[in-house]
Amino acid sequence: MTVSPQTPTRQARRPFHVMTKPIGPICNLDCKYCFYLEKEALYTDGKWRMAPELLENYIRQYIEAQPNQQVSFAWQGGEPTLLGVDFFRNAVRLQKKYANGKEIENAFQTNATLLDDEWAVFLKEHDFLVGVSIDGPRELHDHYRVDKRGDSSFDRVMKSIEVLQRHDVRFNTLTCLNRATAKKPLEVYRFLKGIGSEFMQFIPIVERRPGQQAKKWGLDLASPQDGQEDEEDLPVFGWSVRPDDFGEFYSRIFDRWIQKDVGRIYVQLFETAFSKWLGIPGGICVHSETCGDALAIEHGGDLYSCDHFVYPQYKLGNISETPLAELVELPQQRKFGQDKRDTLPKYCRECEVRFVCNGGCPKDRFLHTPDGEPGLHYLCAGYRAFFNHIAPAMKAMTELYRRRQAISDIMQLARSKRIPSYKPLK
Repeated sequence: MTVSPQTPTRQARRPFHVMTKPIGPICNLDCKYCFYLEKEALYTDGKWRMAPELLENYIRQYIEAQPNQQVSFAWQGGEPTLLGVDFFRNAVRLQKKYANGKEIENAFQTNATLLDDEWAVFLKEHDFLVGVSIDGPRELHDHYRVDKRGDSSFDRVMKSIEVLQRHDVRFNTLTCLNRATAKKPLEVYRFLKGIGSEFMQFIPIVERRPGQQAKKWGLDLASPQDGQEDEEDLPVFGWSVRPDDFGEFYSRIFDRWIQKDVGRIYVQLFETAFSKWLGIPGGICVHSETCGDALAIEHGGDLYSCDHFVYPQYKLGNISETPLAELVELPQQRKFGQDKRDTLPKYCRECEVRFVCNGGCPKDRFLHTPDGEPGLHYLCAGYRAFFNHIAPAMKAMTELYRRRQAISDIMQLARSKRIPSYKPLK
C-alpha cells in the first residue's frame, strides 16, 4: 500500500503525540552525552532532510488522525534549524491547509546556536514555543555541549536567547542533568532564572556503557566518546548523573522554589508531582502508569515506539506505506505502553511513592532490586529520596488547593517553617 497526501485517513481512537525528527540526528554540535547522534548508523543513504511530499503527507495524517481539536506538533533533531526557516514556513502553510478547523500548536526544540532575527520574526509570527537547550552557566554548559571542533557553544546560545527576548518569542529551557550539572543545583537554578526562564525542564542523562544496549537491540552502533570517564561502580558512561546527586539536585531546587518561586517559576517535575498528589492521572510519560502515546518519526517517515527507542526492534512502519493512525494502534505499540506497568518489579509495586513515580522511563530500568528482581530504574534511589522529601509540602499544597486558597500561600508556610514534617536540606 502507498499512502500519499491524497489517501483518505481516519482518526485514532485516542490522542497521541509524535516527536518529529525532520533532519534525523544531524546536528552542528557534538554534545558528548547525546543519545541521538548514534542514530546516523541506522540510515546510510546520506539523505537527512524530510522530503516536501513526505512533510505534507505527515502533516495531513497527523492532523486528521488526532481525535481532539487541538493538535500539537513538536519539532526536534538533531538540530532542526539546520533545515532553514523556509522549511518551517512550508510546514506552517501545510498545517493551515489541512487544519480543517482544528487548533494547531508548534513546539520547537533547539540548541539555539543558529537563531537570528529572521528566525525570531518567524517564530513570533506563528507563536512557536521554543525550547532552548542550555546546561547552566558557561563552565557547566561547555563541559559537554561543544561543537564539532570541541569549541564552546555558550556565547552563541546566550546571543540567541537575547534575540528571542528582543522579539518577545516564548521560550523555556531544557537542562541536562549530567555528572557536572547535578552537583551545582542552586547555581544552575539561579542562572536559568537570571536569563529569563520561567519554565524549566531538567532531563537526567543516563547512558549505559558501550555494547550493552547495542547487543540488547541487535545493533552495533558507534560508542560515545570519553569512555575514560566511566566508573567501575556504575553501569553507565561517566557523564551520566549519579542517583544520589539526582535526588539532591531536585530537592535543593525544590527547597528554594517552595519559599520564593511558586506561581512564578514552573519546574516540570514539580508540576507533575503536584498533579499526582491531586490524583490527576497522566502527566509526562516518564511518570505515567503506562506509555505508548508519545512516538517518534524519522526524516524518512519511519515511525518508532518512542524517541528513546529508535531501534529496528521498535520500528512500527513507515507512514508512506501504512497510515499513521493504524501504526499508532498496532498491538505491539499498545503492548509497549502497557509493559511499563505490567513489568514493574514487586519492589516498585509496593513502594510508597509508586503513585507519583510509576517506575520511571523503561529505557533506564536496567538495575536489579534488593531482592534480585530485574527492572529497577537506575535513578530509583534519587527519585525515592526526592519524592519523599517533597511529600509534606505537596500534601500542604493539596490542602490549600482543596480549600480554594492560593497555592502560592505555601511560600509563607515554608518560610515560617509551618509545613508539618517538611525538613529542607541543610
